[in-house]
Amino acid sequence: MQSLSKNQIKLITSLKQKKYRLLYGLFVVEGIKTIKELLNSNLLLHTLYTIESFNIDVKDEILISEADLKRISFLTTPNRALAVFKIPTSEPIDTNELIVVLDDVRDPGNLGTIIRLCDWFGVKDLVCSNETVDCFNPKVIQSTMGSITRVNINYIDLPMFLKEVDIPVFGTFMDGENVYNVSLPKKGVLVLGNEANGISKEIESLVKEKLAIPRFGKIQATESLNVATATAILLSEFRRNFVV
Repeated sequence: MQSLSKNQIKLITSLKQKKYRLLYGLFVVEGIKTIKELLNSNLLLHTLYTIESFNIDVKDEILISEADLKRISFLTTPNRALAVFKIPTSEPIDTNELIVVLDDVRDPGNLGTIIRLCDWFGVKDLVCSNETVDCFNPKVIQSTMGSITRVNINYIDLPMFLKEVDIPVFGTFMDGENVYNVSLPKKGVLVLGNEANGISKEIESLVKEKLAIPRFGKIQATESLNVATATAILLSEFRRNFVV
C-alpha cells in the first residue's frame, strides 16, 4: 500500500476543474464497473488508485488506503477505486450518418444521459457548442456509465459547422411540426438546445426543419420536456424505420 504525496493529491483534485483537465489532458473516473469498462476500451490509463487490486494486468495500479481515497474522491461516498485517464483526441465527424448537436446544454446529468442515448441508438457523432458542459466533467462521466468510450464527441463552432453540412438540419421547437407526422431520413443533423432557453436565435436561423414533440395531456400546462427526455423520443423516431 502506498501513501499519496501532496503533489499526487493536488493533481487529481485539480481535475475537477475544466481548465486543469485541458492543461494536463487528463480526466477522472470513479467506480469499479465504469473503470473496468474504460480499461477495456481504447482509452489510455494514466493511473489507477484502488483500495483493493483489480486482479487484472494493469501496469499503473496503486493500492491506497480508504483515507487517501476519500482525499482524492469527488464523491460523498467514495466507490473503492478512482482512475485517471488521458483525454482522447476526437475523430473527424462523419456527415453520412445521423448526428446529434447540442447548443449550450449546461447540465452534466443531461449531457451524460444524452451520450448514453447516442450509444444506445447507434449515433456515432455528438457535436457540442463550445458553451456546452465539458464531457469529461466528473458528473458527466458518472452519468455516461461507460458510453463515453463509444461516442465521438467534438466541441466546435456550431454556426460554421451547420453552414457547411450538406445534410438536412432538424431542430426542436415548441411550434415545430409534429414529429410523429414527419418522414425522417437515415442521415441528418438533430439540434437540441439549452435547458432554459432552447435553441439560440443564431442556430435557429440555420435549422431547415423544425420538429416538435406534441403534448397529449388535457390541461397541457407543462412548458417543455427535459432535453435528455426529448433526445430519447426524437432518436427513437429517427431510428424507427431503419436498422442500425
